[in-house]
Amino acid sequence: MPENAVPEEIVIVGTGVAGATAALTLRAEGYDGRLTLVGDEPHEPYRRPPLSKDVLTGRTPAERTRLKPPATWDAQDIDLVTGTAVTGFDATHVTLTGGARLPYGRLLLATGGRPRRLPRTAGVPDAHTLRTLTDAEALRADLRPGARVLVIGAGLVGLEVAASARALGCEVTVLEAAHRPLARVLPAGLADAVLALHRERGVRVHTGVRLESVTRQGGTVMATATGGEHWAADVLVEATGMLPATELAEQAGLRVDGGITVDAYGTTSAPNVFAAGDVADRPDLLHGGRHRGGHWNHAQEHGAAVARSMLGKGAPYRTLPWCWTDQHGVTLQLCGDTGTDAELTVDGDPAAFDFGAVLSRDGRPVAAVAAGRPAEFRRLRAAITDASAR
Repeated sequence: MPENAVPEEIVIVGTGVAGATAALTLRAEGYDGRLTLVGDEPHEPYRRPPLSKDVLTGRTPAERTRLKPPATWDAQDIDLVTGTAVTGFDATHVTLTGGARLPYGRLLLATGGRPRRLPRTAGVPDAHTLRTLTDAEALRADLRPGARVLVIGAGLVGLEVAASARALGCEVTVLEAAHRPLARVLPAGLADAVLALHRERGVRVHTGVRLESVTRQGGTVMATATGGEHWAADVLVEATGMLPATELAEQAGLRVDGGITVDAYGTTSAPNVFAAGDVADRPDLLHGGRHRGGHWNHAQEHGAAVARSMLGKGAPYRTLPWCWTDQHGVTLQLCGDTGTDAELTVDGDPAAFDFGAVLSRDGRPVAAVAAGRPAEFRRLRAAITDASAR
């Protein structure tokens, strides 16, 4: 894209970290045209990672999750439109709820994702998911000391919610369909250490569970497995993953395959339309194939990279994805393709959460996990990036 082909108007759909970072990056890169950032959430852009941790436990009030001070958007001449959905777009305009239309020369779709829902829980009243600040505030109100909390899903969010609920004095049970928690992101030996940590802190974790039904009668939720085992609770939380919010792209006829299909610059199948963050399915230039992110750091870095591409200043995106999780006072850091069937080498003691681990395939490191060793994690991440770039 020519560097001088700069549009007079840019519209960004989605006020999450990918969209907000893209807007700020456009200004930092010298874009001085009309810039509109629009999202359906009522809040100003905020940080999602604290939702399942410090927001749930009450250590961080909602206003402290803001991505930037409120005056930032006016100071950067960014027209921030919250609480307003984009209902569609064509080659030149986006349409908002109520019928208003905004012109654009380039459009960025940073629509993120929505919680995956299980067929077994369809229609169950007061079932919680956790994706937005509104979700977190609603769940926080139900996490009273002594409340029986049932979490379906032992991924990162599910286990973070379980740890937070336990810290608040709740009785917590976690049900997981796989045979170990965090099966998609940790090898067995490290996942076992996390499982032991939760059980030591009083969380009841059941793996290999196939649910037959989930119902609510009055104030009690009843979950029943195919083998007849059942669990009663006061509070139900579904934490079974995220689905990319591709509806707008599909309506407009963009190519979608598990996410909005983009090239290494974030360009979609339509001219002047880009996608970034959790919703974008991009080529993985480090390990091959394609990748769709689902974590804060990726969304932030990808949003900035695609913003530069929109101005003709971009480079192929080849950043190694990474994330972290806090559970029961323990912080795990992960990078690369940690869910792969690869050889695991561990330095340290996983049970004590003092270790650095590398996953390798064909003699080349492809992922790393660390606990209690932030400097070592940074070194491992850099080494994997270098090895993957060769």
